[in-house]
Amino acid sequence: MGPTRAQFIQYAPAALAVVPLVAGPWSALAAAAAGAGAWAVGVSAPVLRSLIGCGFTATGCGIAAHEVLAAGGNPLIALGLAAPAGAAALAHRRNLVSHIPALAPATTGAGTATGQTSQAQIIIAWWKEFISGPTQTEDRKLIQAGANLEHLALEADGGHVSFTGIITLPQGQQVRVRAADIAAVYQIPVSQVELGDPKHYAPNALPVTVQLKVPAAQPQIAAGTPTTPEEVWAAYVAVPEGAMPGTTLSVTRYDGPLDWEGIATRDRRAIGTVNLQDLAGNLNLETIQIALAPGDKPSQMGIRVMREHALMHGTMLSSVVDELSMDSRGYIRAGTYVDGRAALLPMAQPGSGARHLYLVGGSRSGKSGLLEQILLSAHRSRIAVVLASPQAGTIAGASLPAYLGDGLDEAMGALRLAYAMMLDREARYRSPAFPFTDPLVLVVIDEAHMLLSVSSPYHLEAKAIVEQLTRRSLKRGIGVVLATQTPLAEDLGNSTVIRSQLLIGGGAVFLRCAKGQGSLVGANAVEGAEGIDLSMIPSQWPGQYAKVADRDMSGLATEAAAAPEDGTFGLGYLLTPGSQAVQFRSLHLDVPPVSLAGGERPVGVEDCDAWRERDAITQTPMVDKRGKNLIGSLADLLAAAEGAPSSQELAACPNPAGLHVVTGPARSGGAPAASGGQELIKPRILELLREQSIPMTAETIARKLGTSAKNIKPRLSELKKRDEVTNENGLWRAA
Repeated sequence: MGPTRAQFIQYAPAALAVVPLVAGPWSALAAAAAGAGAWAVGVSAPVLRSLIGCGFTATGCGIAAHEVLAAGGNPLIALGLAAPAGAAALAHRRNLVSHIPALAPATTGAGTATGQTSQAQIIIAWWKEFISGPTQTEDRKLIQAGANLEHLALEADGGHVSFTGIITLPQGQQVRVRAADIAAVYQIPVSQVELGDPKHYAPNALPVTVQLKVPAAQPQIAAGTPTTPEEVWAAYVAVPEGAMPGTTLSVTRYDGPLDWEGIATRDRRAIGTVNLQDLAGNLNLETIQIALAPGDKPSQMGIRVMREHALMHGTMLSSVVDELSMDSRGYIRAGTYVDGRAALLPMAQPGSGARHLYLVGGSRSGKSGLLEQILLSAHRSRIAVVLASPQAGTIAGASLPAYLGDGLDEAMGALRLAYAMMLDREARYRSPAFPFTDPLVLVVIDEAHMLLSVSSPYHLEAKAIVEQLTRRSLKRGIGVVLATQTPLAEDLGNSTVIRSQLLIGGGAVFLRCAKGQGSLVGANAVEGAEGIDLSMIPSQWPGQYAKVADRDMSGLATEAAAAPEDGTFGLGYLLTPGSQAVQFRSLHLDVPPVSLAGGERPVGVEDCDAWRERDAITQTPMVDKRGKNLIGSLADLLAAAEGAPSSQELAACPNPAGLHVVTGPARSGGAPAASGGQELIKPRILELLREQSIPMTAETIARKLGTSAKNIKPRLSELKKRDEVTNENGLWRAA
């Protein structure tokens, strides 16, 4: 292996100093040859000048020394003539050290390997291998053949390495190389590749900048920046514009910046309501990570910050069966608070009457599960239930109510019955000597917006009835549980009376709502729940999306059951009168609530005029055609409904001709209307019930037979008189 370029430049002057001592005049030719060689290998101009000067000096000294020796002179004189040659060599050495080019990262001429560093050669090699070519094989397809990288320039500074260049193509072609392509070749994020805007450059020449290595960002904590919970609280929460101005924080448990508990205290002043959204913003956290726990003192508030939510794993329904019945104070177990305490709902007030409940929750929020749980608690507490479910077939505990209105028309009938029972009790309870021995009644209205909203055909009547129920029913032992999908006023028929009476007369449960529909501020403000946005409750716990991404392709697991951590079903806020809304989660239904009913018959309503005439009452509208003048007494109501057939009349007066009689002031003015061929419906009803082998409501039977419920109900009563069908709580089956 021959000498390298650096070795040649370094030792050529010494050779030139020795050669003239031996070769004499031929050293001039040697000096010329050395200079030509140095120029050929591309040394810098200062080095080349130093080399030529050194060569001439050494050559001249060599010729003089040769002449002295040839003439027989003193050899010491010849040796002295060689000293200038050595000095010239040392001077060239110093020049050489100061002018040897370093391996500069910035090079030009990227199309060839001449003058490139090893790193630049690797960059060009990868570019040609995967992007431009010149060749491609069957196993490797080039990104864009001929798209060369020209004018390469490298920049390296510590932990930062980048290069710039221009992607060039022949005239008439357009650059199609994308940033993602370059990032894939050099195995870096796409964000580290920057291409010029094609609008500002020629189509066949596009500049590119690639950050091969980006220094890791080091977290910088500025001097004086708050880090502890107390410091953050004082800097952002306790300031005048913060969520809790004038308060101080005392941390009672600290397991990290995202897992601690504390007590906020305001010196001899009430903290008042806290905007949870503002507090989350002050602490730079998500709303779901913060829970408030009001204490006995108005000047104190418990704070909890969570990394993993305390309610993620839920409380099983089967583990608290003994707590589902109403206690002596009138409360039932509805779930668990974020601090682990039992979350209780008021169902009655001893010595006073029943309590209301306002339930809000969108689809897949856990609202239906909580309603089933309430039905079970009412059953175990011997509370009679009248259920109005406008969306047919959505309540799994439909066998627990004393009366079921399943479907829009039937649900409206259930509301009429509940109102009639309130009028009946008002008429009977006027005497002070009358004992309050009748059972408590719970009127459950699911999907109430389907009855109360302006678009409902029963809007005016339903709104009038529910307003009167929420105002007057509590002291008669009748409570209202009203469930709807949003807290918007439109879902309650734009009635401020209904919501205010529900909140005054009991509690409220707020679950997750759709985006833009869950804000409890402005027109939808609820005292004690200020600042809560129900749409901010996530549908999944943090980290569950990655869990879902791990697919199991072994087949559908028909026996699999959802775990509490699979979603945030039932997570929300519980508000009781005079308190702040507290985060809680309803019980996880690990077993169907109806299976815990013990097979007992539903709790019945007392035998009264309203209950005996329920069939006629449920079909009798209670307002005039304008939606005004709601019937105000039981006598007027019975008078309006006396033309409609009651259950006893239908049983005592068969209709051999199969005629369907429709009466009532709002339907046909009390005049009977005959419709022939109705006898043919009875065999079809029997055939349907026998084939299906499952209990069905009258509305479901009518829907399956393609007729209306008003044509089916009289036929069912006639079939029941013949003992061909049975009816239990509004559910019909073949005998």
